[in-house]
Amino acid sequence: MEPLRSLLLGIVQGATEFIPVSSSAHLVLVPWLAGWPKPGLLFDTIVHWGTLVGVLAYFRGQVWELAAAWLGSIRKRKVHSQEAKLAWLIVLGTAPAAVMGVLWSDFFSALFDSPVKVAWLLLVTGAVMTLSEKVGGRSRDLGGLSVMDALLVGLAQGVAIAPGISRSGLTMAAGLFRGLRREDVARYSFLLSIPIIVGAGASQIAELSQPSLAQQWPALLLGFSSALFSGFLSIAFLLSFLRSHRLYPFAVYCWLFGGFCLLLAYMGYR
Repeated sequence: MEPLRSLLLGIVQGATEFIPVSSSAHLVLVPWLAGWPKPGLLFDTIVHWGTLVGVLAYFRGQVWELAAAWLGSIRKRKVHSQEAKLAWLIVLGTAPAAVMGVLWSDFFSALFDSPVKVAWLLLVTGAVMTLSEKVGGRSRDLGGLSVMDALLVGLAQGVAIAPGISRSGLTMAAGLFRGLRREDVARYSFLLSIPIIVGAGASQIAELSQPSLAQQWPALLLGFSSALFSGFLSIAFLLSFLRSHRLYPFAVYCWLFGGFCLLLAYMGYR
């Protein structure tokens, strides 16, 4: 992959992984619009690891506290603190996506080859976020997160394996439907992304043994670095934005971008 293309796609991945407009949709539709070849599994893995490092860097203090509390709860055989409770709810919320990823991997993988289906799913993302803003209560914080909340948000994360369904958008929408406050559910959504990105990266680690890897490292490093920095900045931006704004601008963006791609597709573009 050309270095400039790798840099741009890394920025796109990092920004759209956390801003609720679907990173997977952009990694399908941007190359399709530009006439570039698909980035491939190896590049996809590397840039996702970049966003993983970005979220770990941003929440480094809280991640350390949650990990220590989780290990402490195992040692003491009881959930002894709010941090331990949240850590276990993150584990529980990860389960639906892990199961769905294993059971329906072929179905989800096939969607990556269909820009039209991806564009339609972007419209769905916009609709779900809009509906959640209209009916959500937004009165509960993370301290009141329940097992049912974690399961429903985790189920939303599983559905969002499909490209075009924003992981952050759908998980935040699920939290809003359950009455959680925007900033709190966004924070939970970002923390929930950590184990699923680790799992996805681990499942693709065989790609790192490719014979041509040495020639690809400069471009891969650019993609990794740009995804890391853009992911870090997008988390900071979104948490600040959600303190006083709703998800509507991101819903509108999904409709405009998805609609634009559908228009081009049905006019015979590519």
